[in-house]
Amino acid sequence: MTRTARSSGTAVRTGRPGLRGSDVPLVEAYDLAVLDLDGVVYVGPDAVPGAAQALARARTVGMGVAFVTNNASRPPQTVVDHLLRLGVEAQPADVVTSAQVAARLLAARLPAGSAVLVVGGEGLRLALTEEGLAPVGSMEDGPVAVVQGFGPDVGWRLLAEGARAVRSGLPWVATNLDLTVPTAHGPAPGNGALVAAVATAAGRGPDEVAGKPAPGSFLEAARRHGSRRPLVVGDRLDTDLEGAVNASMDGLVVLTGVSTATDLMTCGPEVRPTYVGRDLGALHEPVPPATVEEVAGTTTAVCRAARVRVEPSGIVVAATGDDAVDLLRAGCAAAWTWAAGEVDAVGTHDGAQDRGGSLPGVAGVVAALHGLEPDAPWAR
Repeated sequence: MTRTARSSGTAVRTGRPGLRGSDVPLVEAYDLAVLDLDGVVYVGPDAVPGAAQALARARTVGMGVAFVTNNASRPPQTVVDHLLRLGVEAQPADVVTSAQVAARLLAARLPAGSAVLVVGGEGLRLALTEEGLAPVGSMEDGPVAVVQGFGPDVGWRLLAEGARAVRSGLPWVATNLDLTVPTAHGPAPGNGALVAAVATAAGRGPDEVAGKPAPGSFLEAARRHGSRRPLVVGDRLDTDLEGAVNASMDGLVVLTGVSTATDLMTCGPEVRPTYVGRDLGALHEPVPPATVEEVAGTTTAVCRAARVRVEPSGIVVAATGDDAVDLLRAGCAAAWTWAAGEVDAVGTHDGAQDRGGSLPGVAGVVAALHGLEPDAPWAR
């Protein structure tokens, strides 16, 4: 429910749904940061500037750190080795992979030692072995289930064996459905594309998906750390932030990865973050709130010096302020309020209206963001 306070005839509401501020740094408000990796801690082989330092400071003040990845091809130790090369402290227990979550799901349902057909790589086989299951590569080995996860060496023969197993009626778990994986040369087919190939041949989709945006990875990270106040930190709305919503956890979206300003302002409630930050440095700062005001029939969203208003043509910038992230927060608060049907076609409050997912015009906000930070990849 949106909270409303009235002062001098002005209704003031926090951005809806979910966008909030914090009077204290997030490292004080939460006991665990559950972090996505690519786009948050590193981009490809290289660290995001300042990420290692921000995480070291978080640990110093007592915040736990966990890493959650949908990449099923790399065992936790391989992920740790990568992080250590970048100056990020990590241990294998800090890393939760979609392969581990899938193996845990299967181990809870199958007798110990059961054979499982693996359509994937070493990370998935190791995860199954650690859960007391027997990874196999052929139907001739008598598998009782199928698990599929990304592996760079997965070829046609293994995909065909997976399709054969799925057609036979064996339960099928996919580690994740990410359609692409990042490479130095741009996006390449991910596990979701390979799962689609098996599904096309087998005539049905997976029975269950283990990784993000399912909540299992986030819940496992919180369980390992005994966390009572976890904060999910990610760059992708459709995996990281949707996963946070599904796990009933607060989420911080950082602008160092794939999500753009347009993505954020036009996204649906199922993927909306609780906070917006430039990078992992946002963990160490109070977060200014974005409030929505109705004054004299005009709906306005404000975040510190940034101010935008809702008009029939869309969201209009009244004042940019001097911080592009503040302007983005204000834009999100206004756009989400508009999309929720809380302002009618001429900008007045109408809480009973439902726009059914229609999107406000945000081009003016995007242009102002680009003017403030023309070199920022997310300002589009």
